[in-house]
Amino acid sequence: MSRRPINNQPTSAAHKLLLFAAALATSISLGTMPLVSQAHGDAATERKIVKRVEPDYPETLKRLYIGGVVRVEAVVAPSGAVSETQLLGGNPILGQSAMKAIKQWKYVPNTSREKLVVQLEFDPHR
Repeated sequence: MSRRPINNQPTSAAHKLLLFAAALATSISLGTMPLVSQAHGDAATERKIVKRVEPDYPETLKRLYIGGVVRVEAVVAPSGAVSETQLLGGNPILGQSAMKAIKQWKYVPNTSREKLVVQLEFDPHR
């Protein structure tokens, strides 16, 4: 006779995988929207983007319907070039794609160096 845990939940590997997949799908679906971005800076007026490169959506993640929100901190030099990026949150693979694109962005020149937080949303259904 097989024994089940007290909570009557089956413990097979297939069931655990199914629960993991359901949890992953739920967490991803809560944050999926069209691919858009928002930049939040410390200054009262936002720095305007002169050149914007859209991130590549990794085909494997798109095919598996894995998406979500990625937050990246971008350091913008006085010249308007993005000199540094750092992933603040989100899927690491999508984050790498986002950072690669953001490093190619150009902003309007300014007198000072500025840190901006860019939020990109990847939607596998688009």
